[in-house]
Amino acid sequence: MSTKTAKARETASSLGSNEYVRRLIEDAELRDSIREAYDAGRSAYDRLHKQKSPAMAVMDDKKTQRELREAIDSIRYASDRLRGRKEKKGGALGKLVLLAVVGGVVALVVSDDLRKAILDRLFGAEEEFEYTSTTAPGNGGPGA
Repeated sequence: MSTKTAKARETASSLGSNEYVRRLIEDAELRDSIREAYDAGRSAYDRLHKQKSPAMAVMDDKKTQRELREAIDSIRYASDRLRGRKEKKGGALGKLVLLAVVGGVVALVVSDDLRKAILDRLFGAEEEFEYTSTTAPGNGGPGA
């Protein structure tokens, strides 16, 4: 056998035993994520390349920003899949707390009585204030 054939066979066998290559071969979602990242990155690059000032395009162009964000998210997802990390599942408790906070804010904005009750508990009951003037009313105002 030639040395080139032996080297090729050795390289192929070492690649097959590499866990990252094995995940890339077996995981269709990983391959899709890499493809999406490439497509979004390529599209953003093309948009930037067409602009006279790429820095301004990144700052001002919402479409370019969206494409870059999609590319970053796809790369992050692919990286996590490649490392064998599972998707993070949102906790039900966190969602419940968020819903309670949003509901409380909406209730405070909408309800005048509730807002007054909360302010009374925080800062004490509102005192009635009557203003009485210490000066006598004038006959016709100043200079009259």
